[in-house]
Amino acid sequence: MRNVAIFIVILLGGILGISWSQKESWKSLFNGENLENWDKYIGPTFPGHEELGKTATTDNVFSVVTVDGYKMIRISGEVHGSLATKESFGNYHLRVVYKWGDKVTLERNGGLLYHGYGPLGTAFGTWMASVECQMMHDNPGDTFLMVDSVECSAKVKSEKGVYVYDPKAEKVRFGQRVNRRMIRKRQHAEKPLGEWNTLELYCLGQTAVHVVNGVTVMVNEDICSCDNGSIHPLTSGRLQLQSEGAELFIKEISIEPITEIPKTVL
Repeated sequence: MRNVAIFIVILLGGILGISWSQKESWKSLFNGENLENWDKYIGPTFPGHEELGKTATTDNVFSVVTVDGYKMIRISGEVHGSLATKESFGNYHLRVVYKWGDKVTLERNGGLLYHGYGPLGTAFGTWMASVECQMMHDNPGDTFLMVDSVECSAKVKSEKGVYVYDPKAEKVRFGQRVNRRMIRKRQHAEKPLGEWNTLELYCLGQTAVHVVNGVTVMVNEDICSCDNGSIHPLTSGRLQLQSEGAELFIKEISIEPITEIPKTVL
């Protein structure tokens, strides 16, 4: 009977276009019970909301809750904060399934930070040096360079001083040395509030691709750190989820290794 069961699983995998090895390659970064494999850090409070900072703790800002019968990560958003993997990752495909909650302290702002390095608190008193894949409502997929030392390039067109990713445009350098740190997504692909969004991140070498609900909205290239004039390729690092103004639920955060970025998303 065991052999028959294995055969059925493999057969179904073939029908669905998923190989057994591909299925096994995915690893959940949330163990389904607690956040023991993550570091939690609280930064400054929001102006005008200082009272919230008096009661905020790492355990109530970042917690595990049950919603619709599923255990998931809840980020309160009451103060600035970082939920950071203890492990570093490079050359991967990451998938995050999330939705915004009803409780809003400031605005529905947050992000997935990748290639994080150095101590927590380096960026805006809260986060590690890193690249942000924006999750902010109405802006998921934007890029923001979290500290002065992080740089990248992207193909962009300029619209009234705003740089928007365009795969047909010329490549432009971004970083503090050229006074450009924000790159806007190519198009809007977010689902309405209350629905689950799927954010995917493909990182290979110095290239990162942001995909929102199946739509490629950003490609960052030549990602590096520039310290005292010395440039170093930035190809891996820790992942961080931001607490930045509103309640956020993470139903899934999974990762798999890759050796190439699929042509279908470039």
